[in-house]
Amino acid sequence: MGRLSVEEFHRADKIPVVVVLDNVRSLNNIGAIFRTCDAFAVAGIALCGISATPPSAEIHKTALGAENSVDWHYYPTTAEAIDALVANGYTIVCLEQVHGSVSLDKFVPSPDAKYALVLGNEVDGVDQTIVDRADLCLEIPQSGTKHSLNVSVSGGVALWAFYSHYESQLNCEL
Repeated sequence: MGRLSVEEFHRADKIPVVVVLDNVRSLNNIGAIFRTCDAFAVAGIALCGISATPPSAEIHKTALGAENSVDWHYYPTTAEAIDALVANGYTIVCLEQVHGSVSLDKFVPSPDAKYALVLGNEVDGVDQTIVDRADLCLEIPQSGTKHSLNVSVSGGVALWAFYSHYESQLNCEL
């Protein structure tokens, strides 16, 4: 299938997005997010608070090795991750349904910006103190009765939107 090795993936171009997991509790969700970040060549993952870290058999079950290909860092709090990312020039974007959020289908990433995409806890979403610090909130348009998606699914939808804007700029030779 011509896939990159883990070493080749580490050297390959990435989209300018770091995913921030704000107290995501399910190890299966964390693993699925690792796998999605690998698929869309995301620059890295910030695991925060109660979010578990590799190595973990439960994360590996859904990550299928992506926990080894995607760069990650653990922060005791999401605020610490946000501080570090802001200091490195990232625009903070929460994926959260809030007043004034921008519909994901209307969002166009700036070609010169770096983004930190914050995904929230399965029950409580992104912590309000982090939402308050965000430069922007994105919302996935939905028509069902629940108006919410599993965190790994919503992360995948949002990352596809970012990836589709940056894909042509990647140089990931197989």
